[in-house]
Parts: sequence; structure tokens; C-alpha cells
Amino acid sequence: MNGVFDLGGTDGMGPVRAEENEPVFHAEWEKAAFALFATNFRAGLFNVDMFRHGIEQMDPAEYLLSNYYEHWAHAAEHYAGKAGAIDPDELEKRTAFYLENPDAPLPERTDPDLLAFVDGAVKGGAPAARESDKVAAFAVGDRVVVADDSPVGHTRRARYIRGRTGVVTATHGTFIYPDSAGNGGPEAPEHVYTVKFTAEELWGPEVGDPNGVVYFDVWEPYISPAPATEGAA
Repeated sequence: MNGVFDLGGTDGMGPVRAEENEPVFHAEWEKAAFALFATNFRAGLFNVDMFRHGIEQMDPAEYLLSNYYEHWAHAAEHYAGKAGAIDPDELEKRTAFYLENPDAPLPERTDPDLLAFVDGAVKGGAPAARESDKVAAFAVGDRVVVADDSPVGHTRRARYIRGRTGVVTATHGTFIYPDSAGNGGPEAPEHVYTVKFTAEELWGPEVGDPNGVVYFDVWEPYISPAPATEGAA
């Protein structure tokens, strides 16, 4: 998806300043927003890639001016509303109440099974590897070029690698294809490769560090064989 959400390689965004001794959560409500992912994932409202696409539904200005867990809360609200799991009017009332009473305690729920699921998901993650009988089209050492079109919907093909040529340095097997799963489709496993790009290839010889490289994981549909270079046998 094209938009402000795809900031990789974008110039002029300023430095990333790490907060010294940064706490895990900056406010109590962030703890609740964090829990929304695992709880709604368990309820079947979205998968990981759909969750990312839910964040991409935000108004661009709101996205840039809001913090990390506000993005999470937006995605959960987006899918819960879409599924009819929450009432928009009730949400408005609750929001107004907490804006007027910021110190009011958040609702609590006791559910040991849900807590065990969240604890397991946080510590162990949700592996995206999937079995497939597809044969890999590329191998380590192959030169490949990334498709240069602009896909509709969710994708993990960053803008700054589109149309660029690199070399496959690792193969990883088949994984859930985000361009399908993130748009409400099946998991559709595809082979994943690590591709090495030179900084000059990505950003041009004028500004690219001649000694710099970037490694990027790509799904097989993103790439095709690179044209033979001049002088090659």
C-alpha cells in the first residue's frame, strides 16, 4: 500500500531519537491497547497482516501525529467495528467519559484461558512459516529485480526497493504471503528470500554510501530474474 505508513528510505523525516531508559509503557491505557492485539487475534477478528493493514486505514495526518499504541487501538477499533463486535455509539460515550474522567479505572476482566493465550503469544509469537509443495524459483547468488508497480491494499514490498536490483543471499522456505492474508485472502504461502541491495542501487551514487548495503526479506512474487549485465557470458 502506498502512503505515509511506508516510511522506509524516505528523506526528510528527521533522526530517530531513542529515549534513554524508556519504559515499556508510557501510560496505563497503553497496556490495554497492547492487550487488544492478542485478544482480538484470538477472537478471529484479524491476523497479523490484517492488523498491519488496519493501521494503514488511518488518516495520514492522524497516523503521523499519533503514537505507537494509538495505531494499535485504531486497528482493533477498525476490525471490531467492521465485525459488529462494538457499538459505535457506545464507543463514543465511553471515549467521552474517559476524556472527562482520565483517572477513572479501566474495566477489568478475569479470564485465565485468555491470559494464558496472551502470555504464550507474547513470549512465543505466532510463527508464520507454512508447509508448501512449491519449488523455489531462486537460489543464493541469483540476481533479482523487485517489481516496480504500486500494489493495491496491503503489501510488505517497501517503495524504496521497488525497481531495484539485488542478490539473493539466503532462502528461508515458505511463509504466509502478506499480500494475500493482509487483504482478507488465504494464507497462500510463498517462498521468502533475503536479498542484498547496495546503498548506491537504492539511493543513487550521489548519496548512497559506496560501502553500505541493505538486506531485505522478500516474498517470491515480488521478484523476477534480473536482466543480464553487459559483458556477461
